[in-house]
Amino acid sequence: MITLLGLLRVFKKAPRLGYFEGKRESLGDKFLTVVIPAYNEAENIESCLNSVLSSCQPCRNLRVLLVDDGCEDKTVELAIGVVNAVKNDETSFEIIEAGPRPAGERWVGKNWACSRAMEKVKSPWVLFIDADVRLEKETLRRALSCAIEGKADLLSLAPRLKCGCLTEWMVQPIMASLLALGFPIKAINDPSNPSAFAAGPFMLFRTSAYYEVGGHAAISGEVVEDLVLARRIKSSGFKLIYLLGLDAVELKMYSDFSALWEGWSKNWFLGLDRNILKSIGASFAVFLMFSGPWMVVPLAVLGLIFVSSISWFMLFSLCIGSFGIALQFVLRLWTKHEFQVPIKYWWLMGFGGLIVGAIGPVSAWRTITGRGWTWKGRPLG
Repeated sequence: MITLLGLLRVFKKAPRLGYFEGKRESLGDKFLTVVIPAYNEAENIESCLNSVLSSCQPCRNLRVLLVDDGCEDKTVELAIGVVNAVKNDETSFEIIEAGPRPAGERWVGKNWACSRAMEKVKSPWVLFIDADVRLEKETLRRALSCAIEGKADLLSLAPRLKCGCLTEWMVQPIMASLLALGFPIKAINDPSNPSAFAAGPFMLFRTSAYYEVGGHAAISGEVVEDLVLARRIKSSGFKLIYLLGLDAVELKMYSDFSALWEGWSKNWFLGLDRNILKSIGASFAVFLMFSGPWMVVPLAVLGLIFVSSISWFMLFSLCIGSFGIALQFVLRLWTKHEFQVPIKYWWLMGFGGLIVGAIGPVSAWRTITGRGWTWKGRPLG
């Protein structure tokens, strides 16, 4: 109940990305570069790149840079195929080879690829998107217009989640709710509030501000680079705008349980400020909220059948557990309304609670020890 009420409060006045009502000519003198870092993204790159190249032209000068961060699959080959098929004469496209990381330096995640791309960026605006992102046709126009009109130095959009595997249906709706509670949008957009957050899959920077805070090069060893960059932008006095972009950006993060487990165990502990108590406590709370009711109900039913001496307690437990399950269904209905995430498999949230409950301690252990702390097989420690 507390979670649901908190979400209703957070999203009551949450700002959303507006629609572009002007003419393209009003953005005609602007220059935007879209950077897509990619490491073994054969599963995603075609849809992502096609959505970018098929976008309504946001301005006269649009450039797309795909950074090959040492791909060992067919990412580059598939990307070239998309470019040849779309044949967008108004957009320039280039593939950059990131090359090996500098010896003796710690570069993790996509920081190296993004930093290498910036060597080619000459535009006043640069947008970083992940390869598992899909853009709607008007997204680039809407985002660039909003950033300019709002005088933003960093504009980030909360995407619509697309669950592609059973594990995502169990876990992602829970995680989306937790992120919304942990990083209230109203506070993030308040210049007087120190809270800062940005969604890594879509980060549109004013290039001058990006360089002022050091960019990816200054945080080469940071695993949760989007959060760190957002904090640097806001703490440096630049303007951070974080909006709901549910009708503009779609994100499909994980293809299977292994990828989801690796991804969230990478981020969970860091997202909770490297605090062991917060990390384990939060995951345990999720376990109680989402798995607890599904465990209490069958136990209460068995108690009513076989232990008549404490039937009042079992009946009370059954009511509490059933109420908890009903709230989970209501939460998913709300998630469907706000995030366009279907209520499909809502009844598996109990298993999702088990997974999240295990992620907390595992994430803390991996981050502290460096053992098994990887992203796409690359060590982070």
